[in-house]
Amino acid sequence: MHYNEPSEETKNRWHNDPDNWVWGMFYYNTEDPRLYLPKKIKEFGWTINFANPNSALVILILISVILMFVLSAH
Repeated sequence: MHYNEPSEETKNRWHNDPDNWVWGMFYYNTEDPRLYLPKKIKEFGWTINFANPNSALVILILISVILMFVLSAH
């Protein structure tokens, strides 16, 4: 899927809008096509846009990898 990259001004507006942060931790913005973006406190790393349909796939892969390591340790 190809999309036009949002301007830095738009990214900052979305990032600073408290309505796009569920419980102040989870980013959920249906207008934002990005899957990964900086966390609310940018120095803490990256987060997922949970409104992006691909986020469910990323979460499932992450959980699968963690389970694989936990179950193979026994």
